[in-house]
Amino acid sequence: MSIRHLFQIDQWDFQSKSILADLPAEDWALISAHMTETELPKGHLLFREGSIPAGIHFIQKGKAKKYQADQDGHEQIIYVANTGELLGYHAVLSEDRYPDSCSLLEDSVIGFIPREDFMAALERSPLLSRRLLKTLSHEFTVLANSLSLFRQRSVRERTALQLVVLREKYKLAEVPLQPVEINLSREDLANMVGTARENVVRVLSDFKDEGLISTRGRKIIVLDVAGLIRVANFK
Repeated sequence: MSIRHLFQIDQWDFQSKSILADLPAEDWALISAHMTETELPKGHLLFREGSIPAGIHFIQKGKAKKYQADQDGHEQIIYVANTGELLGYHAVLSEDRYPDSCSLLEDSVIGFIPREDFMAALERSPLLSRRLLKTLSHEFTVLANSLSLFRQRSVRERTALQLVVLREKYKLAEVPLQPVEINLSREDLANMVGTARENVVRVLSDFKDEGLISTRGRKIIVLDVAGLIRVANFK
């Protein structure tokens, strides 16, 4: 079920999937000419904050989290990336070190595009350059919305909103009428919400009592996305 008539989901999605979506054959050939493909396990670290980028990562299948960690190792998850999205292009474009870390949330297939090949493709493909610029501009809006969320919303509202966003990441196009299962640890969800794990557990328990979700092990099943949108208090 689409929620676009209820909620502006695009305002919370980096949309890097759109960079490579339906590229003309000649543009795709430029960017994929030297791309390697690797199956990697859940938890694998794609890159670490402060390291020097060697290229771009393309999620061909799977999911990853981008996050920053403090000196005690506590994570703040910035974004969950899905199949079809690019990772690590900010550092490559700025010729700087990675501003965050990225690890896999599930077993995944990751394509790797060397930095030189990615930059050469951008120089030769005006379409790819325009798409990348549009995506970078949109990301500013997403980050601004996220900052506003943490300043102005309660833990209950933030948890509801993150579940709505995650539902879009985990829903399966081939089974549109099925409740969506979010396979994410409570610790990772807490790191997205920006609170302690026990606070998220307590809010999830409330949501279960209200019939908004159910749980099975670590999986969170969204039963009433419209109800979560109302709790999140976002349009």
